[in-house]
Amino acid sequence: MEKALFCWSGGKDNALALQEIQRGNQYEIVSLLTTITEGYDRISMHGVRRALVEHQAKSLSLPLTKVFIPIACSDEQYEAKMKKTLAHYKEDGVSVVVFGDISLEEVRRYREDRLSRVEMKALFPIWGEDTTHLSQRFIAQGFCAVITCVDTRVLDKSFAGRSIDQDLLARLPTNIDPCGENGEFHSFVFDGPIFKEKIGYVPGEGVLRGAFYFHDLLPAK
Repeated sequence: MEKALFCWSGGKDNALALQEIQRGNQYEIVSLLTTITEGYDRISMHGVRRALVEHQAKSLSLPLTKVFIPIACSDEQYEAKMKKTLAHYKEDGVSVVVFGDISLEEVRRYREDRLSRVEMKALFPIWGEDTTHLSQRFIAQGFCAVITCVDTRVLDKSFAGRSIDQDLLARLPTNIDPCGENGEFHSFVFDGPIFKEKIGYVPGEGVLRGAFYFHDLLPAK
């Protein structure tokens, strides 16, 4: 069985991609890999606290490798840190990195190019899937997620903090991808068939940073 890293954001598309990989039984996921913004101590872009991502990994029974990046991290800084981490796993026999991307060709090419530099390959388990079908499947299979970040240039901030369910999908504007594949929104998965236990959280406050509105989640006591 080939060893693989899973690039983990904690969101719904990642959860579906991980489920696909585990069903295939062709790859051994040796660790989840996530980037944490120093100072904020949160997952980059999704704005989810590190403690909640650690709870996810524990519930998934998978190790969590954290790459810490500075606030306003440059592309060069990010790539240097990721290259160092990937090289370490490459030496340990890992040849594949798994992603939850669906359709953005530019993103795919970027990932494949950077991995080729360390002689690793990228795998996209849900690539090319219809995003309407994926969002419906996510709900039907019993996954639960909450929107943690909204790009207010395309979607009203009132969607932040809402659960991803049939009502939400019905209320999304027609120009918004139902999986948020274009960055319209990001999410945090707190329950579902791949988790051993539900990740408890309580809603926190909202904050606008630039064009992005973040809905904070606090670990449940």
